[in-house]
Amino acid sequence: MTGAEIRQKVREKFPAAILSEHDFRGDDTLVLDRGVLHHVLGFLRDEPTLRFNLLVDICGVDYLGREPRFEIVYHLYSVPFNSRLRLRFGVPEEDMVIPSVVDLWVAADWFEREAFDMFGFKFLHHPNLRRILTHEAFVGHPLRKDYPVNRRQGLHPPTEDLLTRKPFEG
Repeated sequence: MTGAEIRQKVREKFPAAILSEHDFRGDDTLVLDRGVLHHVLGFLRDEPTLRFNLLVDICGVDYLGREPRFEIVYHLYSVPFNSRLRLRFGVPEEDMVIPSVVDLWVAADWFEREAFDMFGFKFLHHPNLRRILTHEAFVGHPLRKDYPVNRRQGLHPPTEDLLTRKPFEG
């Protein structure tokens, strides 16, 4: 199935949700309303003719000075059909709450934690939403464009939880 056909299937299922779409050098992108995020991603995963069964990445983007200021971006891959799709959802600075997709792809767990830590996105119903790259006492979100470049924060000793936790014994 071509990228245009994939976009057409999403357009048919969610006609009012698509804000824009484009194809650049084989990378198909849909820009959608945030209100349908979980529904669209579930459809793309479960639709037998699409089967986007691999969540490749979730990342945040800060467009300081633009409204909405932030975007949350999902990169999907269909292993059976060798197809890629990028989905972008605008997120205003005043309301950075997004539904978690950990229930759709377990791999979303750490991606969502990184977006939370680096940008401040809050993922509803995430099972363990806490910082993953910075320490718990870290103030701010370092990948936001208004985060001071020369800001320094002290290192903090590990919490009691980290000192007593046993290594993973798979």
